[in-house]
Amino acid sequence: MKRLFAPLMAAILLLTASIASANNFVIRSGDLLRVEVLEDTTINREVLVAPDGRISLPLAGNVSVSGITIPQAQARIRTQLASSFATEPTVVVSLLRLREPTQSSLAEPLSIFVLGEVNNPGVVAVEPGATLLQALAVAGGVTDFAAVKRIQLRRVVNGREELFYLNYQNVLDGQIGLGLSKMVEGDLIVVPARRLFE
Repeated sequence: MKRLFAPLMAAILLLTASIASANNFVIRSGDLLRVEVLEDTTINREVLVAPDGRISLPLAGNVSVSGITIPQAQARIRTQLASSFATEPTVVVSLLRLREPTQSSLAEPLSIFVLGEVNNPGVVAVEPGATLLQALAVAGGVTDFAAVKRIQLRRVVNGREELFYLNYQNVLDGQIGLGLSKMVEGDLIVVPARRLFE
């Protein structure tokens, strides 16, 4: 009896987990959905969520489904179909295919090291193409004790360390084009502490 009970419980837990996952899944543009209406099979079809987040169905017209869960999409379609049926229709929405991932989402994040007067020093992960200012933002920004005019970017190029400076005060003063250096794997940002009268 115990041998039969364990696989049955595992199957129930797996089914419960998959239902919970479906209920939490958020639809995005580019997802391929299957919509079925039990009371009228002529409405049944596979629909691609358009860039504007909508799908188009007979009798329902355009329905906005991006940013909501599958149960919410079912309810929204049901509401828009309701006037065409004597009783509330039964709508089933299922996910056939996720949107194709973009090239940027496939790229591995870069590991950048941030030391000194930042709120979260250590290793931070940034997206490829992130700038020095964005890396500082991921590290929680500078503290009140930071020497903002002497922020350093240390980078190893062909086995030699190169040193670049950023005057963050100029950024705060509204100057543009500063801190736009793209981060490279292994970059080290050093934010020194202010001197006594600095």
